[in-house]
Amino acid sequence: MRLLLLCFLILPVLQLSAQTQGTYQPLTREALQQQQKQLQGEIDNLNAALNSIRKNKKQSITEVAILQRKLAVRERLIHKINQEIQRLNDDIYSKQLEINRLKRQLDTLKQNYAKSIVFAYKNRSSYEYLNFLFSARDFNDALKRMAFLKSYRQYREAEAQTILKTSELRQQAIADMNNSKLQQTKVLQEQSNQLKVLEQDKKEKDQIVNQLKNKEKDYLAQLRKTERQRRVLNEAIKAAIRREIAEAERKERERLAKAKADAAKKNSTVTNTPSVKNNTPATTTPKASDEPISGVVSTDRNEGRTYSVFETTPEGREMSINFENNRGRLPWPVSGGAVVGQFGTNIVPGTKLKETNDGIFISTKIAAPVRCVADGEVISVMDLGDFQGVLVQHGKYFTVYNKLADISVSRGQSVKAGTLIGHAAADFDGEGKIEFRVMNGSNKFVNPEAWLKSR
Repeated sequence: MRLLLLCFLILPVLQLSAQTQGTYQPLTREALQQQQKQLQGEIDNLNAALNSIRKNKKQSITEVAILQRKLAVRERLIHKINQEIQRLNDDIYSKQLEINRLKRQLDTLKQNYAKSIVFAYKNRSSYEYLNFLFSARDFNDALKRMAFLKSYRQYREAEAQTILKTSELRQQAIADMNNSKLQQTKVLQEQSNQLKVLEQDKKEKDQIVNQLKNKEKDYLAQLRKTERQRRVLNEAIKAAIRREIAEAERKERERLAKAKADAAKKNSTVTNTPSVKNNTPATTTPKASDEPISGVVSTDRNEGRTYSVFETTPEGREMSINFENNRGRLPWPVSGGAVVGQFGTNIVPGTKLKETNDGIFISTKIAAPVRCVADGEVISVMDLGDFQGVLVQHGKYFTVYNKLADISVSRGQSVKAGTLIGHAAADFDGEGKIEFRVMNGSNKFVNPEAWLKSR
């Protein structure tokens, strides 16, 4: 009977001891905080660009574009802060559940330990110990009883250690929860501050827009000038790419013709040899390769990518794949600065002011070095009148560097990532600025920010 009672007391201790082996792992927020840091850095760069423009005491559409960009970035920052608050709430809730679980576990351990102490006290005399041993059926049974009593003493020691460990875990969980609550208070304060600044930015933007309305005609004329320059640049880019496509097609036709002539010569030699009977079919060039070549050669469904005429050589294909693999990791063409003109159509609300950007405009210092973002070949150096531009080919991809004051490369030159392309010029508003574009394998402009790495 006593043996059964001892087993009843020990079993819960072993089960609860096993449950306390795991450690409490609080949620981490490093990645989320890193994103907030990057967004805040972008806001700082936008503020620097805005301050630089305002030093000239000359209003411009760029000022509105920067304010709109800053509003969008700050809203993203507030969204990230809200995510952090939610994660902290979840963290506090999970810690509270853990504290409650540890409390229940600790109460159970203490109750079982108290029962074992009472039992040991009642059976503390040497007579009870000897009586338990000598009541064994045989010698082997007595040895088992001795081993059981020894184990029981060890279980009592482990039980006491489990209680201490569980108590420590509970205290640590309480400390972690209090720390999370402290962090929550700080983040909530940061959220409140950012919301206030957001409202100030909105008022500032509305004020600038109202001022621009009074000189809307002047700015419309400036936008028309910018649009004309955009069209001139686009025509120059199309002409350069058409020239490269024609050259690539010519080389591919020559390669196919040579391959066909070599195959015909080989077949003729085999046919005119009377001593050798050859039943092997003549070697022919694949029919698909004899088809006319255009900018896009084929689409490989297995690989899920489209091949262009620029990928008919191993070098061209390797350059394309390298460019693709670096999507989201390309270096910026200029160090520092901020995006002050976004890709696509940008509208000044409440006005007729609208502009279309085929790339992004990045603020920088006048004469700042502009560098290539990937390995490639310069296929065009363009003089656009007010500015200069460079077109670089990366297999079937292209990058454009516009609004340069001077150019440090020449057509046909092989360039590497980091090669100096030229230096930034002053834009119409007197501020340093460059335009950066990316074209995909279908010769369409895409958002360069998706290809550049996060700062």
